[in-house]
Amino acid sequence: MHPHSEPSAMQPVRDFAGYAGDPPKANWPNGARLALNFVLNVEEGSEPSVPDGDGYTENRLTDSSLQLGETRDLAAEGLFEYGSRAGFWRIHREFERRALPLTIFACALALERNPAITAAISQANYDVCSHGYRWINHRELDPEAEREQIRLAVESFERTLGYQPAGWYCRYGPSVNTRRLVVEHGGFLYDSDAYNDDLPYWTSIGDTAHLVVPYSLTVNDGKLLTMTAAQWAEFVTDAIDVLLAEGEDRPKMMSIGLHCRIVGQPARFAGLTRVLDHVAGCPDIWVAPRLAIAQHWATAHPAAGSTLNGDA
Repeated sequence: MHPHSEPSAMQPVRDFAGYAGDPPKANWPNGARLALNFVLNVEEGSEPSVPDGDGYTENRLTDSSLQLGETRDLAAEGLFEYGSRAGFWRIHREFERRALPLTIFACALALERNPAITAAISQANYDVCSHGYRWINHRELDPEAEREQIRLAVESFERTLGYQPAGWYCRYGPSVNTRRLVVEHGGFLYDSDAYNDDLPYWTSIGDTAHLVVPYSLTVNDGKLLTMTAAQWAEFVTDAIDVLLAEGEDRPKMMSIGLHCRIVGQPARFAGLTRVLDHVAGCPDIWVAPRLAIAQHWATAHPAAGSTLNGDA
């Protein structure tokens, strides 16, 4: 193992070596060559908006291209609403029809504001990873404010879901303090605030071992704002095929990030069904919830000589 360390809150280490070309053999269940995780970001209702007092409308990762400054963008608001009113349900039905696991990166406020989606997530037994309390830029928060956001998220999930999710992933990316504060709060087995590897790895926060399960922006459905469904499907399946070929000797993992308001649109949804059809024809793929991947790694490749945060 090649442990990653973070000696101080304000000086996170940049590790350019990682596993240095010699990663551990993942030993995924049933000899799978690739662990594949589909992530659906449920954010609608948690994004910055004028009604919520933010002074502007969030319209990134939508079809609205207006540059309104502090003016309210009703088109973008409607596109977010489409995600929760129609897009979520289209994606949910497809994963249920195919009996595929799905990880939900859920903003806590989005679940508070949509009990129907919260109930569907619970009834489907989807894996939930905390996407924070709301869509907020953690990089701009001081430690006390960020600590409060983590607390608010956990307390909200405990009300809506009945439990604290085992994973954490910031909207907009983390601050230099986020990982330390997540470990400090306790109860999280892993975070996904990293894009730097094809496999999970351990970090050391003080004397606590903390697992990182990297995410990916590369095959994220945000690319569908500039690609056709067919182009995106080819792009994603090419990545799957490369990792499957590598997996004969060195199995990897892959994350495919989805958004209700993006791939939930019919013309883009066609690209997702192409990807799912391709996956269905690949018997060496373990389609897995993110938590199952984290738990497998903690068992098969445990950190040496440290207390696990998720067990605290």
